[in-house]
Amino acid sequence: MTVQTFDFEKPILDLEKKVADARAKAEDGPPEAKQRLKRLERELEKTRVNIYANLKAWDRVLFARHPDRPRALDYIEAITTEFVELHGDRLFGDDKAVVCGTARFGGNPIVVVGQQKGRDTKENVTRNFGMMHPEGYRKALRVMRLAEKFRMPVLIFLDTPGAYPGLGAEERGQAEAIARNIQEMFNVKVPIICVVIGEGASGGALGVGLADRLLMMENAWYCVISPEGCAAILWRDGEENRPRAAEALKLTAADLMELKMIDEIVPEPLGGAHRFPQEAFEAVSRAVEKNLKELGAMEQSELMEARYAKYRQMGEFDEL
Repeated sequence: MTVQTFDFEKPILDLEKKVADARAKAEDGPPEAKQRLKRLERELEKTRVNIYANLKAWDRVLFARHPDRPRALDYIEAITTEFVELHGDRLFGDDKAVVCGTARFGGNPIVVVGQQKGRDTKENVTRNFGMMHPEGYRKALRVMRLAEKFRMPVLIFLDTPGAYPGLGAEERGQAEAIARNIQEMFNVKVPIICVVIGEGASGGALGVGLADRLLMMENAWYCVISPEGCAAILWRDGEENRPRAAEALKLTAADLMELKMIDEIVPEPLGGAHRFPQEAFEAVSRAVEKNLKELGAMEQSELMEARYAKYRQMGEFDEL
């Protein structure tokens, strides 16, 4: 399988080809060929570390949008068992841009909510490219209330380019559905953990993104607007100034950790989650397990007070 690559990865691709050629020649070749292979392998490893450890904000946006990046259902299948999907909001319909259901994590019952993109055009049309309708937010809130009733923690996977901006969605109360979810999630009396696994754009992500612990994959992004949207507004150009906007928006995991907007960065394997998905699954599983254990040890009143305090302090700055 050929993995889509980006311009900044070209030095790595060139070295990978050289290593492959050198390996073929070194199998039955002279000692000089084996020495050259070792030298190229060291150079390749060094180049990988230098490039992937110094990705720019726009590079991480591209990684977050990679077509082979693991989706919510991939994480659900990999780290949970006995997943049973629940459908519909009991008001209008079933939004396939979000997957909700019950499962077991580490043998314990949980509720999972995942914004789901597709792999190809057909699936993306079915999933509406991960852009939720009002009924999607209402479905998510319905299963969160179910979690509260049966005292199950909630695990949420965020990955959306934004809430669906279509006429039908607006007519059915898109803004109200997002606002109500934010309000109601403050009062869900069980632990909530959110993991940003790809894109976390605007109210589309925030509508199911309020949590006791907000985790972010290393190459994910989370912001009030996309770099294209920001560039179009500020510079009347949504293409050329995308990298500039991405840097200014402070949308990477490292930026948001520094601003105390998220609680933990989940490290990705060198090269990104799309290259080594199993390693990404394991990293997310460890992070979720650790945070669930910490939240599970808290009394309900303590949990609710901590949730309120967490969001109350956002936006506070010390004047120098």
